Amino acid sequence: MLLLNQHLKHNDTSDELIELIDSLMLSCKEIAIKLREGALAGVLGTSEGVNVQGETQKKLDIISNDILKAVLLDNPTVAGVASEEEDHPVPGNPDGKYLVTFDPLDGSSNIDVNVSVGTIFSILECPEGVSGGDDSAFMQSGRKQVAAGYVLYGPCAVLVMTTGQGVNMYTLSHGGDFILTEEAVKIPEQTQEFGINMSNQRFWEPEMQSYVNDLLQGEEGPLGKRYNMRWVASMVAEVHRILTRGGIFMYPWDKRDPAKPGKLRLMYEGNPMSFLIEQAGGLSTTCYDDIMDIQPEKIHQRVAVGLGSKAEVETMLKYHVKD
Repeated sequence: MLLLNQHLKHNDTSDELIELIDSLMLSCKEIAIKLREGALAGVLGTSEGVNVQGETQKKLDIISNDILKAVLLDNPTVAGVASEEEDHPVPGNPDGKYLVTFDPLDGSSNIDVNVSVGTIFSILECPEGVSGGDDSAFMQSGRKQVAAGYVLYGPCAVLVMTTGQGVNMYTLSHGGDFILTEEAVKIPEQTQEFGINMSNQRFWEPEMQSYVNDLLQGEEGPLGKRYNMRWVASMVAEVHRILTRGGIFMYPWDKRDPAKPGKLRLMYEGNPMSFLIEQAGGLSTTCYDDIMDIQPEKIHQRVAVGLGSKAEVETMLKYHVKD
């Protein structure tokens, strides 16, 4: 059995990056304990706060965010952090090498019903001469990511991560160590499963409506095969299913708020998940262009998402070709 640190060293990961990943995992272990205790620890339910997105925060959103901030900002390699729950980045060590972005508890609407949630993270290098507390430091495309991943808190806690050398999965043991359980994860190119929130169907673009309608026609339709539909309302859970058995996940643009380019956040969800999907042989797009090619303009920028098995995403893209 290979421990996380042993596997990273085996892949020639730098000591500084390993130290940072250690801090991230220390935070995630603490979050996992809070989740496991649930009502016993008084952490369920909604807080009185509203985050920068205008969304009501769960108690565990705030607790998870505070845990990650405290641990990461105590690490000398960290120049600054940016969180979905913070208005602006928080500066760390002025001499730190790395920036970390994170969604502290993705899918938190599922907490009270005991459905899988997760922590998503992305690591970038801090540009020279720029403070890790400045928005501008984080305005880097997804192609600049040094590492990215998530910890899924489900029946077991699983770290899924890439440092640009493929995707690996590590399971949290009873002894508190993340142990390598699957190496070089690859997504099947063709599958028969899709995930989308059908309640928003009437708000989608005609291109997405046509694509999903054809999926629903099954083997009698133009795509010629029967599809199953899944929807968990937790991006971590959706992506984990795709990495495990393939499929396509979509959260497209819709006209409920036409000024917003999408629902999910580019820095905290779109880029890290895209890095994982591409490293596992899949594709990740806005339904028109590659997500990781986007040059960010705002720290809380939103993006439409369509990601998963290569052949399935390519089929979806054909519906979105503009004349």
